[in-house]
Amino acid sequence: MKPEPGPAGRPDVLVVGGGIGGLSCAYALARRGSRIRVLERAREFGEVGAGLQIAPNCTRVLAEYGLLDEARALGVVPRDMVMRDALDGRVLTRLDLRDLERRYGHPYMVIHRTDLQGIFLRACERAGVELLTDRTVVGYENAEDGARVVLADGRVETAPLVVAADGLHSVARRLLVGDDVVSSDYVAYRAAVPIERVRGNDIAEKDVTVYVGPRCHFVQYALRGGEVFNQVAVFESPGALAGEADWGTPEELDAAFAGTCDTVRQGIPLMWRDRRWQMLDRDPIDTWVHGRVVLLGDAAHPPLQYMAQGAIMAIEDGWVLAAHLARQVGTATPDASPDWDAALAAYEAVRVEHCRRVQTTARAWGELWHLDGTPRLQRNALLRARDVHDYSFTDWVYGPTALTPDELPPMFAPIPLSSAVVEDAEAVPRSRV
Repeated sequence: MKPEPGPAGRPDVLVVGGGIGGLSCAYALARRGSRIRVLERAREFGEVGAGLQIAPNCTRVLAEYGLLDEARALGVVPRDMVMRDALDGRVLTRLDLRDLERRYGHPYMVIHRTDLQGIFLRACERAGVELLTDRTVVGYENAEDGARVVLADGRVETAPLVVAADGLHSVARRLLVGDDVVSSDYVAYRAAVPIERVRGNDIAEKDVTVYVGPRCHFVQYALRGGEVFNQVAVFESPGALAGEADWGTPEELDAAFAGTCDTVRQGIPLMWRDRRWQMLDRDPIDTWVHGRVVLLGDAAHPPLQYMAQGAIMAIEDGWVLAAHLARQVGTATPDASPDWDAALAAYEAVRVEHCRRVQTTARAWGELWHLDGTPRLQRNALLRARDVHDYSFTDWVYGPTALTPDELPPMFAPIPLSSAVVEDAEAVPRSRV
């Protein structure tokens, strides 16, 4: 795996997909000496969407890559993460993100998707990654000396290793695993607007705020140095539940948030209404490695968004894969190839379990956020009783990224809703702080 000047010749690794997962993996491998070629189906590199939350387990990787200062300059480091009840606006709990940074050694940030992808794109360019667009991969095959991909125009690309980072609707996942996406029956609307348009809406410019309500939630935070305000509105679609083909309409959006507090209702008219995102994931799988084709990012483990770990898991995947390949290079003789299969086995051994935890926890948190009736009151009581500096629910995910199964931290212990004392919680005075 010796790099050669320029992009000519066969690469060591083909990365299919030029999103955040693909580009971050390409950079992780290139910075350790691999020759990388990225195949992106679009005519240019770009991300669709608005804001991303990147927790310390991601900013730790950015810091190692030397990219954290650039991310800070383009993003925002919030003061607190605050959870409120969407119906009455009352504070339920919060995370002190400055103390969180002290605990984990790296900040919690928010950044525009396009900006984070641009950081990795520029890093790849500096590292000599070959970046090819308008390349649609339609097939994956193993070969005697590696793997190959078949392009829509009939061309074939080969390499010792192929990384399929082709997203939620991955061609590789369909061909190699054959499962289907799972609909949660929830849909997301997004918007990023100049912050002047929302300053009269009782917003918290320095916080990440999550309003949780019956069958809906609403997220707000500033982006791009505080100049832009990001909002995400998520709700359960009656049309999806009824089996309708066109579900999650703007009319459903308005109806879902009609009974929420003033700040949420004032934000709903600003949502982009010409596009929406169905909230889909896939069931966890145990096998990501298929010969010399390996799944990465959403192709391997697409989560629901409740833990804000989707892009982060993809970035961690590339970091772990590169670390294990570097170990194999370090043990190989000067003229020998690394033990690709050993590196892939080590990658799969640790990442599958961690990402399974995130996927299943994200589903559980989605259910928790959207409770109604007595369960909602029980949830609120438990959240109000939580100490601001209780990190028992974050240590397992925000700590250092594990390289081996023995480094995986223990999971948190769930608290039963039935243990809540609702009467005491409901006696707490209404608060807008």
